[in-house]
Amino acid sequence: MDDVVRKRSLSKSARQNIRSEPTSSGHLLRVMAWLSPAFPVGAFSYSSGIEWAVETGDIKDAATLKDWLSVMLADGGGFCDAILFAQAHRAVLGNDDQALHDVAELAAAFAPSKERHLETTAQGNAFIEAARAWPCEAHDKLKSVWSGPVAYPVAVAVTAAGHGIAVEQGLPAYLHALTANWVSAGVRLIPLGQTQGLHVLAALEGAIIATAERSVQASLDDLGSSAFRADLSSALHETQYTRLFRS
Repeated sequence: MDDVVRKRSLSKSARQNIRSEPTSSGHLLRVMAWLSPAFPVGAFSYSSGIEWAVETGDIKDAATLKDWLSVMLADGGGFCDAILFAQAHRAVLGNDDQALHDVAELAAAFAPSKERHLETTAQGNAFIEAARAWPCEAHDKLKSVWSGPVAYPVAVAVTAAGHGIAVEQGLPAYLHALTANWVSAGVRLIPLGQTQGLHVLAALEGAIIATAERSVQASLDDLGSSAFRADLSSALHETQYTRLFRS
């Protein structure tokens, strides 16, 4: 009888530990929830200028969509987001308030157009509010050092770091979700079948991993985009006559 009570007690203790100190499986579940298309940040309403690129014929099929997104990932907004993510994550883990302030400020100012600024800050602020369902001190730390709008990569990075999720896990997941949303916009706009869209996403896995690895080794001095056409598209989208997306 004592053995049964002891086993039940241990089982209860184990369940409590799982709730308070998530395992790697717990981390995975949280990242999956935060970066799911169902997470309430409104990602579905943004195209990062892809809508303009489709209208002008720069993107017209799966191949041109893949080429466009490859550049955005490696040399454009994806690479910049990845650096900002890595730096914000590092600042939280290092308990460096000044560094966290600086990266949050820079991320909010670095958007290349009005619509891209709306896209990153609206999603970032919404992410922080929704992620409070998983409380962590890092959210309060960010609020104490930065009172301005929060860029999306900073919001996700701070939350990931606050929950002990390594940058090697969180950053590729963030970039994958970002790319998946771009692909989704392309599927709706070109239009493409969902299977074609999945083929594009699968083909970009290497670019996602390479961008994540390169960004972890980079510094804020490496921030910069050479995807000029993509940045231009986000500015020209503001005056596009008919639009499905907010950016």
